[in-house]
Amino acid sequence: MRCSLASSIAVTCATVLALPVSLAAPAAAAVPSALGLPPAASAQPPAPELPGATQSLPLEQLDDSDRALGGTDDADVQGLTRRDVRPFSLVGVVWDDPAAALHGVVQVRTRATGDGAWSEWQDVETHNEEHGADPDTAEGHGRALKGSTAPLWVGDSDGVEIRVRGDEPLPEGLRLELVDPGEAPGEAPGQDPAQDPAATTVTEATTATTATATAVTAASWSRTTAASLTLAGLNAAEAAVSGVNAQLAPYGAAWIPALSKEATEITLPYVPNVPRVPEAMAPPAAQAAPDEAQAPDEAQAPEEMAAAKPYIGPRPKIITRKGWGADESIREKGFVYTKSIKAAFVHHSATGNNYTCAQAPSVLRSIYRYHVQSSGWRDFGYNFAVDKCGNIYEGRAGGVAKPVLGAHTLGFNTNSMGIAVLGTFTKTTPPAAVVTAVARLTAWKLGLHGVNPKAAAYLVSGGGNLYKKGSTVKFNSIAGHRDGFATECPGARLYGKLGTARTSSAKYQGRS
Repeated sequence: MRCSLASSIAVTCATVLALPVSLAAPAAAAVPSALGLPPAASAQPPAPELPGATQSLPLEQLDDSDRALGGTDDADVQGLTRRDVRPFSLVGVVWDDPAAALHGVVQVRTRATGDGAWSEWQDVETHNEEHGADPDTAEGHGRALKGSTAPLWVGDSDGVEIRVRGDEPLPEGLRLELVDPGEAPGEAPGQDPAQDPAATTVTEATTATTATATAVTAASWSRTTAASLTLAGLNAAEAAVSGVNAQLAPYGAAWIPALSKEATEITLPYVPNVPRVPEAMAPPAAQAAPDEAQAPDEAQAPEEMAAAKPYIGPRPKIITRKGWGADESIREKGFVYTKSIKAAFVHHSATGNNYTCAQAPSVLRSIYRYHVQSSGWRDFGYNFAVDKCGNIYEGRAGGVAKPVLGAHTLGFNTNSMGIAVLGTFTKTTPPAAVVTAVARLTAWKLGLHGVNPKAAAYLVSGGGNLYKKGSTVKFNSIAGHRDGFATECPGARLYGKLGTARTSSAKYQGRS
């Protein structure tokens, strides 16, 4: 429908979905409830800053008595001898030049806070350069970027010792990062976030949610609900639409495109991704996640969309960023999107398997802080995370249903999504719940973009150690990180389960 300048703002949706919008913030805040959605978290950064901290300790040259890493006597060895530190739960090593690689061995041992026992030496995965933003993006050449190892989860600790031996000269500016995740507001020690309904988006139709789902009838939900706006002034309208979008963002919905000060007439298709909408009424792949490059007049007509069968798996339960306690004040403001999602890259976090599922939010908060404050990324690198119990978590901010540009598969972040399974699966077999979670998540998210999980995907390389920049590469739609970069990630045992995930994902989509 068309919008024109007039004296008031009114948003009218067909039949049941009536969404009155005024210029006042309280009216914008009422939008989710008008859609039958649960209350949304504030889109503004929390104040004050959530708990958590990072200690950054420069490494020193070690003498002969402290080297004990094997190798040649003249090898470059740096580290820190045993020392007391403030409490922390995750460790990693960073250095000044993000383009420099650390070729060698990094080992740490830590002292448990509870009983004071020192752990055995543990290896830290050094090859982390294959994770990160594509080189040609703003994030990929940010001034804050540093080289970094993978982070390692060690649990509550208050003592540390580290040694780093280089097979060649070590990068300059080596620092040990000790991350304390803090506790999320209202989080009880040991609480399992999957059991907290306030921290999750519940998407399976249940008795409690059926009424909300059926309130959106076929008559009112014809795959695209058009709306008309009358604007009291473009500046004021921009503020109103921005307020509405802030409220709808947690649900993967938005008014698009942004209003233009030069425009006197625009088209604003309303494209919500409403949780618990019956599959027959689910929004089609072409409209579920707005393409920033798409002009308004290029939006697909409702009758054209109705002809395509929506192979979209049920939206799984996803623990939100608020649910795992993400401190929104530490990331860069705003969101960056890619055009579509053609493939999903599966990773392991290489943080080790010594965590309980109740600790998974703490692991995520630690990785998030390490990615942003230690490595210099704009946000958490992966779009989603899965713990070893099969719980799914929202990763990088911007809307779980939208094509958020991540920093997970160097060279192939564009038009893809990244899923990190928390743990290390080089020699450890992932639990069945992990494979099921990956299948359910991809069935839904790839389905929003019309992708068959068992089909091939074609992506253009942004540069890496396997494919030169600009080359078109064929992948499985559900691929492992090692398919796009020379790396062990996601570990041989997890990689070997991806065929099962593809088959299951296609079945969740309703494909034979």
